Amino acid sequence: MKGLIVLTLIGIVISLAHALFTMTGGPTDNKRMVRALSIRVGLSVALFAFLMIGWYLGLLQPHQ
Repeated sequence: MKGLIVLTLIGIVISLAHALFTMTGGPTDNKRMVRALSIRVGLSVALFAFLMIGWYLGLLQPHQ
């Protein structure tokens, strides 16, 4: 479960970096940037779901 969370975080950072380079790389290609940001939002929602499922099943424990 923790590996899946780390992979999701890495995917979020890669998608955000891709959108940044698309935005700053000359003539704007709005479709590519929107797609990259949409993927980032989807991965963020998936990350939240993974965290909640892991907590609910007892696989992840918050710090106490």
